[in-house]
Amino acid sequence: MTFTIPADLHADLYPLAWLVGTWDGRGSAAYPGEEPVEFGQQVTFAADDRPFLSYSARSWQLDKTGEIVGPWHVEYGFWRPGGDGGLSVVLVQPNGQAEVWLGDVEPAKVEIATDAVVRTVDAENPYTAGHRLYGLVDSQLLWAFDKATERQPMSSYAWARLERQ
Repeated sequence: MTFTIPADLHADLYPLAWLVGTWDGRGSAAYPGEEPVEFGQQVTFAADDRPFLSYSARSWQLDKTGEIVGPWHVEYGFWRPGGDGGLSVVLVQPNGQAEVWLGDVEPAKVEIATDAVVRTVDAENPYTAGHRLYGLVDSQLLWAFDKATERQPMSSYAWARLERQ
């Protein structure tokens, strides 16, 4: 699929232009102490004439045959490039978490790590830190997420392979 940089894309976003659009696909999650999950996912990076991308990710748990069995995860946020290839990302999740991520943008690659994770008193999990890697490989968006909790050091958690829609 051919990708065209949107005409109204703010110049600060050119290093992230390859992300703009909607991506669909599948992934897996496995973490010590948690049941493994197969999931379907849709991720959207949207731009207008301002210097940030809006981001949304929705995931559905799949059964062994690939059928949707229910919602799994959702998050929303904003991706803001900085000078010298830097990037800051703010994400919120309905389970009572908000996160600030900092990292770097390279051609067709983004790597970010948490700078802050805050939780409401009734947040659903003890997540404390994370590391994410996004890359464009053979026209697909691949991502991986490592996380740490109060009981588990940084470990591989989830990954997905998504196609541009």
